[in-house]
Amino acid sequence: MTDRPHQLTADRPDPPSRPLIQRIGAILWPSFFAAAVATVVFFIFVDPLVLRDMTFPEMNISRQGGYTIAFFMFWAATSASSLFTWFLLRPASHFRKPQG
Repeated sequence: MTDRPHQLTADRPDPPSRPLIQRIGAILWPSFFAAAVATVVFFIFVDPLVLRDMTFPEMNISRQGGYTIAFFMFWAATSASSLFTWFLLRPASHFRKPQG
């Protein structure tokens, strides 16, 4: 056994690609939980009806509608964050051009 730390080399193949549904799930599932927590924490301090009256008083949005809109906004934001992380963690070989 060697004492050297494992080093990635250019000739080492990338791990096999995951199925598309698994990649989508890895982005949406954690962001769903993060959005749920963010929604709960946000609405501990903010009443959706007061927020509506401050931002869009002419719209008839119920309290439950405010919760729903906020949840999907938080989910979109956390999904974008997860997607960006996935993008940054892709193997470098995706960006290398074949030499030849």
